[in-house]
Amino acid sequence: MVITDFLERNARLYGGETCLVEVNPSEERDKAATWWDFNLIESASAEAPYRREMTWLDFDRRANRFANLLLSRGLKKGTKVAILLMNCLEWLPIYFGILKAGCIAVPMNFRYSSDEIQYCLDLADVEVLIFGPEFVSRMDTIANAIPSVRMMFFVGKDGPAYTEDGLRLMSFCSSNPPPIVPTEEDDAAIYFSSGTTGFPKAILHNHRALVSSCVTEQNHHAQSRDDVFLCIPPLYHTGAKMHWFGSLLSGSKAVLLRGVKPEWILRAVTEERCTIVWLLVPWAQDLLDAIDSGRIDLSQYRLDQWRLMHIGAQPVPPSMIHRWMKVFPHHQYDTNYGLSESIGPGCVHLGVENVHKVGAIGKPGYGWEARIVDEKGCDVAKGDVGELIVKGDGVMQCYYKNPEATAEVLKDGWLYTGDMAREDEDGFIYLVDRKKDVVISGGENLYPVQIEDFLRAHPKIKDVAVIGLPDARLGEIAAAIIEIKEGDTCTKEEIDEFCQALPRYKRPRQVFFDKVPRNPTGKIEKPVLRERYCSGRLVEVQING
Repeated sequence: MVITDFLERNARLYGGETCLVEVNPSEERDKAATWWDFNLIESASAEAPYRREMTWLDFDRRANRFANLLLSRGLKKGTKVAILLMNCLEWLPIYFGILKAGCIAVPMNFRYSSDEIQYCLDLADVEVLIFGPEFVSRMDTIANAIPSVRMMFFVGKDGPAYTEDGLRLMSFCSSNPPPIVPTEEDDAAIYFSSGTTGFPKAILHNHRALVSSCVTEQNHHAQSRDDVFLCIPPLYHTGAKMHWFGSLLSGSKAVLLRGVKPEWILRAVTEERCTIVWLLVPWAQDLLDAIDSGRIDLSQYRLDQWRLMHIGAQPVPPSMIHRWMKVFPHHQYDTNYGLSESIGPGCVHLGVENVHKVGAIGKPGYGWEARIVDEKGCDVAKGDVGELIVKGDGVMQCYYKNPEATAEVLKDGWLYTGDMAREDEDGFIYLVDRKKDVVISGGENLYPVQIEDFLRAHPKIKDVAVIGLPDARLGEIAAAIIEIKEGDTCTKEEIDEFCQALPRYKRPRQVFFDKVPRNPTGKIEKPVLRERYCSGRLVEVQING
């Protein structure tokens, strides 16, 4: 069985039922991507957000049309096809169309800069790119500098001259299933992550891994046909899509909400009768703060059907969950741990019945094994700290075109996560620290090396190190420790101005001027910096070199 089988089953059994809804509270209607020649239900007014919905039969037919479009252009099994779209109703049918054509789907982070887009397209040997109106300016700068990409489809109106109108072309293609039969062993998707170098790695998964995530998610959260899942995080990430896979398996409706304001979340839950909501820590905290301040009156919303709130993608403060349970005492709560290398969430799972263990990431998820080992790969004693390793059908095939990096993390079927953990007497796993220096801020991975490399271009900077500091709302924030060149002076304002060229989420939230310690081999001693700047003695200073 492959993941597209579930879609085809739902189209047969529940064809006329709504499967996906897009709610866009802020988007101007003329900017929204739309299907050509298809009778989607749309609504928009001054009082109501822009809204579109689609049935299971529509979904399957659109996926078939896109698959047949790709095949009509001569694409073969294993061709890489990238998706660069904001969350929208088109996203998932395009993804499934790629899989139905026997091609490999390559979802792209919509925060990527032009250089990062180009790097990832080259790394994954992408031949076809589908992108939307939000990315035109970024694509304009690199459209002629991606030799592997031989065709680009635009999702929207009035695309650039170097693209084709993918949605219009689809309308001429058959809605019948394409003559391709994928197998569990076939490669299915490439997702991007990063190692300690800060450069993205291409993570290759097969169809078995996608099905594994589907079964694991539905087992953990018991989605039924009566559930409605509110999906807010971006679909390019394994987390959001694989949580939605529980809806796919159960044949239930999901809502794509394009916005994170607390009012928008509660309005979507109310109007769409959502029962399951996946939040990131900042969104949950913003919602609680809005309630506490009186800006939101819960009596104005209909929330009695909301049964489960779960969080992933970053460490979860236990105090926030205790606060949540006081406001929403009838809610079940859960958290999932996962990596893109383990097909997203669920390889370790707390479980709704274990809210008393908030702070732990949980126990091995459904269909998964987990161990905590020392540097020789031997199990450590309970309570001792070691590296968390996991095993299951969701483990990646490899880092695409990177056998050395693959060999570092895949050993005898076990995925070495790089996360340090311990296990308590009841078998619950707690994260302690990360081997990697990745900073997780608001659910997004920030790669210190990339920020360091950018800052080193400043004419006054001699050396720089970026570390994560604890933050109550975002989990962590990026802090830059900067060593100024001898004879120069510099201020935080100068650094802030220089960092305007970085995407907002990558800009250091705090800047400290200090010596950057390095060991005898030249490596930055980041544990020393963490001890120094995470100890509560945080002082921003201006120094002369």
